[in-house]
Amino acid sequence: MEWWMAAILMLGMVIGLMAICVPVAFAFLIANVVGAWIFMGGWVGVEQLAANVGEAVSSFVLVTVPMFVLMGNLFFHSGIALKIIETLDRSMGRADGRLSYISVLCGTIFAALSGSNMANTAMIGGLLLPQMKQRGYASHMSIGPIIGSGGLALLIPPSTLAVLLGSIAQINIADLLLAGLIPGLVLALLYVATIWIQVRRDPSAAPAYDVQVASTGEKLFLIAKYILPMSLVVFCVVGFILLGITTPSEAAAFGVLSVLILAACYGRLSRDMLVKSVMGTLRVSVMVFFIILASKTFSQVLAFSGATSGMIRWATAYEFTALTMLLIMFAVLLVLGMFVDAISMMLLTIPIFFPIAQALGFDPIWFGLVMLLAIEMSGTTPPFGLLLFVMQGVAPPGTSYWSIVRAAAPYLICDLILLGLLIAMPGLALWLPELRL
Repeated sequence: MEWWMAAILMLGMVIGLMAICVPVAFAFLIANVVGAWIFMGGWVGVEQLAANVGEAVSSFVLVTVPMFVLMGNLFFHSGIALKIIETLDRSMGRADGRLSYISVLCGTIFAALSGSNMANTAMIGGLLLPQMKQRGYASHMSIGPIIGSGGLALLIPPSTLAVLLGSIAQINIADLLLAGLIPGLVLALLYVATIWIQVRRDPSAAPAYDVQVASTGEKLFLIAKYILPMSLVVFCVVGFILLGITTPSEAAAFGVLSVLILAACYGRLSRDMLVKSVMGTLRVSVMVFFIILASKTFSQVLAFSGATSGMIRWATAYEFTALTMLLIMFAVLLVLGMFVDAISMMLLTIPIFFPIAQALGFDPIWFGLVMLLAIEMSGTTPPFGLLLFVMQGVAPPGTSYWSIVRAAAPYLICDLILLGLLIAMPGLALWLPELRL
């Protein structure tokens, strides 16, 4: 069978099964079994595929996934997140558009503590949107900053999707986590600049209101009590990896321990909180490991059928520049994001895109971060961007879907600016990984 026929068969089976509402992991597993039967010699191929299942999910580095998920669940269920928002609210004074700025600050801090863009968006939206509506904020000054900053969790470590991408693509997860820190902070600054411009153009979109301004002493006390301790968690995850003290899996465990210590110090460590956190972690982790299993065997079948090598030859046969091919792959991810979720996108594209990127000479860590940026953008790309639906779920009644899309548009432009910066200055992503001891 020609390589392109094998590729169409495998991808067509997956897309067709998902189109009839078969869960993502099961769609890939069914396609894998059929592909192994056709391309790997019937039952012998299926048995070989089954033998590879244990290896796919037994890697020590995958311990990072449940640890990061547990860390985020402990952070939210302990109520520490709410205290951080209250502290930022008291510390901002009467600044124009203060709640919009607070949403970006919260998104940046929560991204370093949760690892989930959907959890990040839901938490900030649920806490801040009612206040914004009550204060008369326009949708582009309330919904826009929240949906933009919610996506920062994909770039700023710890990012669960970054761990998943690194595992599927078989690249260094520690380096990929570190690579997202500086670009994530740059993106947050771009969001702040966007809010500043919007406030200057239309002050009535974020009307000022009287607040009880905390004294300098009160601000310093609140920051010291609720903001600075968060640096312990960040250091346990990012700092330990950067200094070469721990592996990503060990750093994630230290991150969980640090959140537990903080929760105990704040008097918020309870049996109910622990049970909710562990059960939430169990549900997400089982899903993620099932998906990793399905994706790795999918890559093996694609490679055995000749589809992977054929697509590499096809992509490199045309006289496209490396930059043009990069933009084509980025555009494909954005288009896919209009119809499928982030995990499905990774499962479909990583086995194809990473071999092409390697053939074109792209640094795998840098390319992995570009893929994460595309996936982050796809979360706010209509018609089926998941963050758009998460936002609609927490938005006030009567908020239309298309008003959410319009509010998110300026923040998609910020994402494109960051893409341009990453292309012009790859060191933006690679500097921290190169410093790792």
